[in-house]
Amino acid sequence: MPLSEVFSLVYLSSATVPFSEGDLLELLKQSRANNSRLGISGMLLFKDGDFLQVLEGEEDKVRTLYDKISLDPRHGRRTTLFQGWSGARDFPDWSMGFHDLNSPETAKIAGFTPFLDTRLTIASFSANPGRAKKLLLLFKEDNWLRTANIGSDSEKNRS
Repeated sequence: MPLSEVFSLVYLSSATVPFSEGDLLELLKQSRANNSRLGISGMLLFKDGDFLQVLEGEEDKVRTLYDKISLDPRHGRRTTLFQGWSGARDFPDWSMGFHDLNSPETAKIAGFTPFLDTRLTIASFSANPGRAKKLLLLFKEDNWLRTANIGSDSEKNRS
């Protein structure tokens, strides 16, 4: 692995308990603090009790964090969709970007497509795991985040 490459891991999981908006905000706050400390960046999507997340950074740190998430009793049915190396981070400025796809604002996003209604399940991505990364990358664009709830790290204090 060349020094300039970054390790990425994309996974799905299902909540084993209901997550309120407050629960999601607390999870996001903790994730951002931990990820900043570890030098990990990424994006988290939530919809109907399911999570889709990409973690990127040094391989050992990403794998250690994923192992920790795997032990969290609030997450069940974890499935790794992709893991590997890329030339650069896709989310370099975000310790953890976030969007709740259940939010009514999602349908108001300019350029909304039915792709945003994708269920965050293995059935939705098993034939083409690359679709998961494409969905995550949709929320990287600034114009999407201006209308997104709890979108980027710069909005972390927004409620």
